[in-house]
Amino acid sequence: MFDTMTLTKATAGFCGAFLVFLLGKWVAEELYHVEAHGEASYVIEVADAGGASDEPEVDFATLMASADVDKGAKVFRKCSACHKLDGTDATGPHLDGVVGRDIAASAGFGYSGALTALEGAWTPEALNEFLLKPSDYASGTTMSFAGLKKVEDRVNLIAYLQTTAN
Repeated sequence: MFDTMTLTKATAGFCGAFLVFLLGKWVAEELYHVEAHGEASYVIEVADAGGASDEPEVDFATLMASADVDKGAKVFRKCSACHKLDGTDATGPHLDGVVGRDIAASAGFGYSGALTALEGAWTPEALNEFLLKPSDYASGTTMSFAGLKKVEDRVNLIAYLQTTAN
């Protein structure tokens, strides 16, 4: 019926195909698995499905009262690539004393037109809205940060920034 050579060829073909399948799956996991490499480098925003959230709405003042400054210092690490807390500007303006400071008021920093057009001060509420998605708050801003989706991260960061007043 089958000779040894034919059976060997069929087995080798099956094993080779299986090996290619396993290697392809491994390579795909390495390339596209987000948790293995940290944050996704490109996020596609999609519209909300419209489902109501089961979580009760908590007012901002209550969240700020329960903010954790130490956790805010950890969240600030995301900001530290562009912002400093020692009074010197980097890619972005320095953020020491930013809470309560007028918007686009760091002397000597070249703000985008989107921020200079805004009036008012960086109140905790304004910072919360800005940090959610900077491009929505100040359309046309040159700040490329996507934003902080978790309200806990935003209030912790704001609480931390309140402690950095110079």
